[in-house]
Amino acid sequence: MIKIAVASENEMVTEHFGHCANFNIFEVENKQIVKSESIPNPGHRPGFLPNFLNDMGVSVVISGGMGSGAIDIFNEKGIEVIVGASGNAKAAVEAYLQGTLKSSGSVCHEHQHRAGCGE
Repeated sequence: MIKIAVASENEMVTEHFGHCANFNIFEVENKQIVKSESIPNPGHRPGFLPNFLNDMGVSVVISGGMGSGAIDIFNEKGIEVIVGASGNAKAAVEAYLQGTLKSSGSVCHEHQHRAGCGE
């Protein structure tokens, strides 16, 4: 089983990982979603969220955009990061499972949200 976390604003993929309202966590077996839950964002502190999600057993993270610091920590922990996603969180996970959701490499550069990370 794998766990996929989607940085979300309710049911929709959010543009900015650290400031999302909630994480939709999907448990997947044999490329089928078997369970999903929504957990509130426990708070944005440098380096905290990647460790929090890692402790939950998450192996894939999907977001609209994400800072390079968070991406580095996820990579160190062997967690796959998909950025550039949008729309419905569950649909994004289903696209990922079908191999049609690819990371666009949309990295937010330290709090300069003018380009690509709409607040």
